[in-house]
Amino acid sequence: MRFARLPPSRRVWIFDLDNTLHDARVHIFPSMHLQIGDWLKRHLGLDEDAANQLRQRYWRRYGTTLHGLMRHHGTDPRGFLWETHQFPDIERMVVYDNALLHALQRLQGLKLVFTNAPRHYAEAVLRAMRLHRYFDAVYTIENTRYRPKPAFAGFHVLLRVHQLDPHRCALIDDSLDNLRAAKRLGMSTVWVSPLAQRPGYVDLRVGSVLELPRLAFRYAG
Repeated sequence: MRFARLPPSRRVWIFDLDNTLHDARVHIFPSMHLQIGDWLKRHLGLDEDAANQLRQRYWRRYGTTLHGLMRHHGTDPRGFLWETHQFPDIERMVVYDNALLHALQRLQGLKLVFTNAPRHYAEAVLRAMRLHRYFDAVYTIENTRYRPKPAFAGFHVLLRVHQLDPHRCALIDDSLDNLRAAKRLGMSTVWVSPLAQRPGYVDLRVGSVLELPRLAFRYAG
């Protein structure tokens, strides 16, 4: 991929958070889904089945449940995100590999986090993994004015703030929709997935971020 031909100091690594740097499927997402369901029941008067259906429908259509709620119900995003991202036992809930820090240290260049999650949650997860000092900046849903990936708005904010050429950047993400958007902007794309096959807009597939130092530069040329 073109990114791999850059001098290491000019590379920009843009990491998604959930299911990229850590596995949110085990504890975090089940708890988050319950919190969102409870919010929908309290604020919209829905029963449990209707709340689950609405949560999933908005997530599939808009990328986040919040975006659908803002569009169709005038929901205040700040209150919603605070109420639905409460994890007092987050250090126990975050599932990650202790070797992640070493892998990130081997990747030279600028390292950013770009997530659709709210800031208080993203920073808590990074602190729980002891990684908060190893990223140059963290971009959250607040930075995008609540327009989540794969919308281009957040990408443009990130590129503008750091005055970056997208061709210097690689997005590492578990979402194909997000990677497709990054590719359209000119970024290199790394898909974190256990699946063997990859679509044409994915430059590199890895089963884990831990593989990046070993594999990323094999594709130079």
